[in-house]
Amino acid sequence: MFAEKSFAVTILFLMFIPALPLPTGGITHVFEAITVVLATEMVIGVRTLWLPARWRNRELGAVTTEKAIPFMAKRIRWFERFSRPRWAPLFNQRWFLRLLGLVLIGLAVTAALAPPFSGLDTLPSIGAVVVALAIILEDVVVLGIGVAIGAGGVVVVLTIGAALFRVLRHLL
Repeated sequence: MFAEKSFAVTILFLMFIPALPLPTGGITHVFEAITVVLATEMVIGVRTLWLPARWRNRELGAVTTEKAIPFMAKRIRWFERFSRPRWAPLFNQRWFLRLLGLVLIGLAVTAALAPPFSGLDTLPSIGAVVVALAIILEDVVVLGIGVAIGAGGVVVVLTIGAALFRVLRHLL
């Protein structure tokens, strides 16, 4: 149904849960790992979504379909009101989608490496969600917002992560 945008749609759904400022007990690492697999497929130029059968055949569950998806749809509609196709042909270029795949890998890895229960995975995850939304909406302004949020998240994770590492090293 979404053709080549199926990567962006799937990544949007996967990274939305880590983007919520809630303690998830590490379950978000599964979503981030799947995002890295899908973004890697974007980088190598795969045109159709491929997931292992075990992941592909999983049910979303009642909580996801009844609460999470309507919550996401409300936020997506907000972006749709302000978005319009800007530089849309750029999003049809294979090299550009590969570059965005690298950006998504970086954001997902940063979110996964954030210190546990710190909430620091939220900003890189929000950045990944907005980048995926930019691919769907074909809007370079939304893309810029997503990259800025994600880059800010990377800086925060690296800065606070390094500080925590130093503190823990001195304590031990």
